[in-house]
Amino acid sequence: MTGNVEHPLAAAVKPLLAAVGATPVPLDEAKPDDVVLEWEGTPALAVRLPHLSSALDRMLTEMTRQFDGRPLAELDRLEKQRVVALLEERGAFTVRHGVETVASALGVSRFTVYNYLNRQDGSTGTTSK
Repeated sequence: MTGNVEHPLAAAVKPLLAAVGATPVPLDEAKPDDVVLEWEGTPALAVRLPHLSSALDRMLTEMTRQFDGRPLAELDRLEKQRVVALLEERGAFTVRHGVETVASALGVSRFTVYNYLNRQDGSTGTTSK
């Protein structure tokens, strides 16, 4: 094997790293906060996790991809509610200014995002209006 051949573990986790915004790092460049993955008991790959501040942007990009690349602001109300539900499942609203960021991306008010969140938390088919 030459030095240019990618380790099988690196090849296997590449889609996962891309999905979460992580970066593979050579073992000799790993920092204390990096996660070192082992292969058959031997360190094989270091992974640098993304900063939390960029996580919401990646989630919104993923939502755009899931909705056929359409801008989130152009989705209909039910699709926007689905986006909010998916983002809630992924912890998007634990990020500081998460509601504001999502509201801006969806082209709705913060109140509307909170309304969507409350609707999914408190009802399964009942409406208050």
